[in-house]
Amino acid sequence: MMSPEEIKSTLEKALPDSMIRVDDLTGGGDHFQVWVISPSFEEKSLVDQHQMVYGALREALGNERIHALALKTYTPEQWARLGS
Repeated sequence: MMSPEEIKSTLEKALPDSMIRVDDLTGGGDHFQVWVISPSFEEKSLVDQHQMVYGALREALGNERIHALALKTYTPEQWARLGS
């Protein structure tokens, strides 16, 4: 199992200057919704953005500390257009 704080910390190290939100969807510590707003995503496809996040969490995913991960990734410009 992994806590939302551990996921956030791992992603902050891998994607500095990002805004990150992690929600535990079931309370069991293995199903998460993650939002990442990062300048690192500029000029990257959605697939590339998700691969960057998965890459940062590779160990936790491989060790089955995370069973399910729903991702929402945005550049700062995309996030601003959403009015969020």
